[in-house]
Amino acid sequence: MSRQSAVHALAGCLILLSLGLAHWVSPWWLLLTLFVGANLFQSGFTGFCLAETIFGKLGLEDCSCDRKQTP
Repeated sequence: MSRQSAVHALAGCLILLSLGLAHWVSPWWLLLTLFVGANLFQSGFTGFCLAETIFGKLGLEDCSCDRKQTP
């Protein structure tokens, strides 16, 4: 699994968890969805994602589709 895939999986899980908790526990859990969405939005412009950095330190490889291949 690449870092980018891990970030997408983590973001999706956190959003689904937040929506479930907002439905069954408290609407304040929607703040987690807001945080995840804002983080994804800013990382699209800045290129910095803390989760991707952490996954890199845990040993996940960079996405091979982002690397330029030279013959």
